Amino acid sequence: MPGIKVMVMWNAVVLVVGGLLDVVCLVSGELQRFEHATRGGGALKFLVVGDWGRKGDYNQSHVAFQMGRIGGELDIDLVISTGDNFYDNGLKDENDPKFLDSFTNIYTAKSLQKQWFSVLGNHDYRGDVAAQLSPLLRKIDTRWLCRRSFLVDAEIAEFFFVDTTPFVKGYFEDPGEHKYDWRGVSPVKSYTAGLLKDLESALKESSATWKIVVGHHAIRSVSHHGDTQELVHQLLPILRANKVDLYMNGHDHCLQQISDNISPIQFLTSGAGSKAWRGDVNTTNDGKLRFFYDGQGFMSVQLTQTHDLEIVFYDVAGSVLHRWTMSKQPLQSAM
Repeated sequence: MPGIKVMVMWNAVVLVVGGLLDVVCLVSGELQRFEHATRGGGALKFLVVGDWGRKGDYNQSHVAFQMGRIGGELDIDLVISTGDNFYDNGLKDENDPKFLDSFTNIYTAKSLQKQWFSVLGNHDYRGDVAAQLSPLLRKIDTRWLCRRSFLVDAEIAEFFFVDTTPFVKGYFEDPGEHKYDWRGVSPVKSYTAGLLKDLESALKESSATWKIVVGHHAIRSVSHHGDTQELVHQLLPILRANKVDLYMNGHDHCLQQISDNISPIQFLTSGAGSKAWRGDVNTTNDGKLRFFYDGQGFMSVQLTQTHDLEIVFYDVAGSVLHRWTMSKQPLQSAM
């Protein structure tokens, strides 16, 4: 395979694709693992954006421009997409021009020519899911990497990407006019049960300073969709028990931070990459609402080896809306 180095390790095959180390576990039930090297000193800086793929419309291009500017100032290492990558109905196949029109030709800044790690959203499930997961897209744009669920080891942080759409009963029981591509996730009860088991095992084994879980659907939200009850009941107990620091999602087209009421988990919504929902908010929630913005924008995260974290939310003009810092030793937080 041109450009791909293959090495054999105990119970795994390791592929190096464009500098990204891909550890494909051969042990049944384990999530695919990727290793992403960090800069000297152990710092990690990245941007988070979701619900963006609209061919530049609904201010997607403006958000992308500001992401490029902020990404350059921070000298980011990677970008995380929280899903709903291509509207309205995902990709129709591997040659769908929406991939270029909504991704490659939009996020053109030099600072954004880094690895993108993406999960699927419910709109992506309305298209050909296999197309978004296809390695052929990496031949078109090497930044693109999308899987259903997977792990990224970035040394001081470990990211656990979770395929949340199959958990939501409404997509199966009341799909309306929409058609979903459930190939690969049926029977769904077995699929979600296996995923939760694999995630719990991976979280228990992780020794990373920061544990970050990424999914499309919110666990806690004060916006249009509100809390995703299936995740509150099935996923949240696992995150609490395994000392997860951050849960990052999209789905609601806004920016928000909610603190868990019985654990240190921060619920961070970054789903404002293009179309936003003005005025759609209900401030009643079981968590502590720290920040909410109903316009377009994105989020940056900076982590250090000395256990410091900084989260910043930006609007469509690149202005800072909210900044939150935390230190794990000792555990402190500040608005």
